[in-house]
Amino acid sequence: MYPRVERYRQSWSQRITPDPSETRRIERWLASARVFLAVSTLVAIRMDPTELGHSWAAYGLFVFYLANGILILMLLRRRQQSTPAFRLLVHAGDITWPALISLFAEGPRTPFFLFFFFALAAAAYRWGLWETLGTAAGEVALLWIESFVLNHFVAKTGGLLPWHALAGLHVHVFQPERLFMLSVYLLVMGLLLGYLAEQQKHLRAEKSVITGILSRIRVEAGLNGTMQQIFGEIASMYGASQLLIASQEAHSRRVFVGEMTCSPGRLSELHWVDSDPDKAATYLSEFPGEVCHASFDNGRSSILALDHQGNAAPSSLETISSLRTLHSFDSVIVLAFLFGGEWRGRIFLLNPHWRGDRQEELRFLLNVMRQAGPAIYNVYLLHRLRRRAGAAERVRLARELHDGAVQSLIAVEMQVDVLRRQAESGKEVGEELGRIQGLLREEVLKLRELMQQMKSIDVDSQRLLGVLNDTVERFQRETGISARFVTDIEELDMPQRVCRELLRIVQEGLVNVRKHSGARHALVRLGSSRDRWNLTVEDDGKGFPFSGRFSHEQMEEQGRGPLIIKERVRLIAGQLTVESTPGQGTRLEVTVPRGGDTTHAL
Repeated sequence: MYPRVERYRQSWSQRITPDPSETRRIERWLASARVFLAVSTLVAIRMDPTELGHSWAAYGLFVFYLANGILILMLLRRRQQSTPAFRLLVHAGDITWPALISLFAEGPRTPFFLFFFFALAAAAYRWGLWETLGTAAGEVALLWIESFVLNHFVAKTGGLLPWHALAGLHVHVFQPERLFMLSVYLLVMGLLLGYLAEQQKHLRAEKSVITGILSRIRVEAGLNGTMQQIFGEIASMYGASQLLIASQEAHSRRVFVGEMTCSPGRLSELHWVDSDPDKAATYLSEFPGEVCHASFDNGRSSILALDHQGNAAPSSLETISSLRTLHSFDSVIVLAFLFGGEWRGRIFLLNPHWRGDRQEELRFLLNVMRQAGPAIYNVYLLHRLRRRAGAAERVRLARELHDGAVQSLIAVEMQVDVLRRQAESGKEVGEELGRIQGLLREEVLKLRELMQQMKSIDVDSQRLLGVLNDTVERFQRETGISARFVTDIEELDMPQRVCRELLRIVQEGLVNVRKHSGARHALVRLGSSRDRWNLTVEDDGKGFPFSGRFSHEQMEEQGRGPLIIKERVRLIAGQLTVESTPGQGTRLEVTVPRGGDTTHAL
């Protein structure tokens, strides 16, 4: 079940509606620009006071505009959201102000013409083409109305206006020729800014749709579920009646065809089948371009194909006609895809419907596949890696059980059979039973250690010290080897993944003490300094077969030291030092920089 997303297609030719937080940010940016423009104009007037003449009404209007801009900025900083009514009221003020101040200015040659430009830019930034043109038309209408009104009063008063407050008016600005040129300036500027804003809205809409499509990718859904989500979304967007996916694996050359039936409000599950070899050639034959659209209507047919760069490509209806022999449709979109060189194929949208220019729609589909393809391929690689890792882990587990527990149990079975025969002949079997008991105890410990390694660890800096102490105590109880955990850290601020790796290092070190050292005592110590953490694991056993102190690099060069511990130390960007004295014991020192972290989780 998928919701239809026709709203995306509408947003292709219309602006997308921003969320409230985005709208509030836009209004705050415009308010800051309004105050900046007012202050800049004030500087210009200061440099040339003749721009406003000597009319106190002009100065009053300008002071009012500046105060209004500051008030709007303060309101937007305090309000949590900007309502449509508030935005329209502010925009109406932006339209009215240039018309009023133009009564006292000289037209487009004055700095006050920037206020006309600001009103148009604000409309373009908020909305789009038609609102910007409407703003330009509103400014032109106000200018013409002012011209007629002023000319009417001038004609009635014989060239003198009755209001002393309007003595600074520049009536000659409103002569028809000047007014016509100013109107042309505003309309052309409104058209240009509106067109640019509309194209920007289209780009934002495209990114919004692609982001929505990519957000449907779920690693846990697997490759099939991911393709069903993404391609099902595309089918819903275009209102297709059916979606077909034909894919071929590069190595095996096998062709798989997936089918998804679409109906209003719902899509069927994506069903895959091995395609017949004869039909496979039809699905994977050379269709025109990277994407194409073909339609058949009352005996008339048309086709448009684009190459990988979005340019028109040579097209032919021959392969489309072959496809119609397998599926009945009146129109089709064919889109090619390539996943990492391992899978190639095509997507077929049968009987699609949309609004807008065909070439723009096909370019959009190219962009969708260009961005969705790598994401789908990453899901495929991740699941293949997980399968291989799972298989490798199962092989390791089987080897551990075979080489350890299974072999030991076979030996025990054979020894029990020998004891049975000895018991039948009346011989003493107590010593042999003790040896078997020790062997079984050893295998129990091995199985527990194997289970401990398989168990996922969820430990952080708050729990690490307690978990380390419990690990050492359990080691002492199960092995009989005296062991202690010592630390001078009261509060630990270690990253979680570093905590996990250090715990694994301690567990592996104790396992080595039990298996190989023959020690009677073991000590685990965790300390810290300003720039690093220090972990040591030492025992009084027989030590390694080499003597001396060796760094991580030296052990790598000579192929010495505990392999698993070296690997885990490398994962946390740490350094391992091993000090061995044959017959006296071993000391492992791990230092981890405070900036270190694991490269990946195990």
